[in-house]
Amino acid sequence: MFTLENVKYKDVLQIQNLKIHSGKVTVIVGESGSGKSTLLRLLNRMVNPTEGEIFYNGKNIREINPVNLRREVVMLPQNPIMFPGTIKDNLLIGFKFSEKPLVDDNKLSEAMKIVKLDKKPDDKVDKLSGGEKQRVALCRTMLLEPEVFLLDEPSSALDEGTEDIIIKNIIDYVVENKKTLVMVTHSIKIAEEYGENILEIGNGKVIRNEMR
Repeated sequence: MFTLENVKYKDVLQIQNLKIHSGKVTVIVGESGSGKSTLLRLLNRMVNPTEGEIFYNGKNIREINPVNLRREVVMLPQNPIMFPGTIKDNLLIGFKFSEKPLVDDNKLSEAMKIVKLDKKPDDKVDKLSGGEKQRVALCRTMLLEPEVFLLDEPSSALDEGTEDIIIKNIIDYVVENKKTLVMVTHSIKIAEEYGENILEIGNGKVIRNEMR
């Protein structure tokens, strides 16, 4: 799916050769500041490499329209944006940005259950906790049904028990729907339990690449 060849990004990241496989759960671990989030941003052209090339399904991503690429390869940042209004407003706004048809309330409810968001769609987002807002953002990403999910610390605001449940539900969804997941996590436990491919980044380089 993704192939990186002699990729450098400023002084942050340097990757000689890396493949990220389609239909797999790839988990990225490493110390803070090691370049994990930068790697995610490179995969959907939020940033472009200083040197080297990245290929998506065999095509150089420089030749792919960034908007079209981001419709297929959707990134959830560590601190996702919430828009004024209700939970429903925030869940539907992704469809408006991506010019996709809106889904019905049943679909919204199903997605909210997956991320354990025990709220009403009409609840205001400014009343939500940090963990609840993170779940809204996760839900919004899932509803778009991209080919590739790029998740940057998707459970950092959750307690450990809730984190385990939600990550399992997300991975079950990805596997059942034959999608690809690339996830940065602070949790070695989650990486070891769910990662089909574990990448460890240290000082901007891949220091572990384990297929399981």
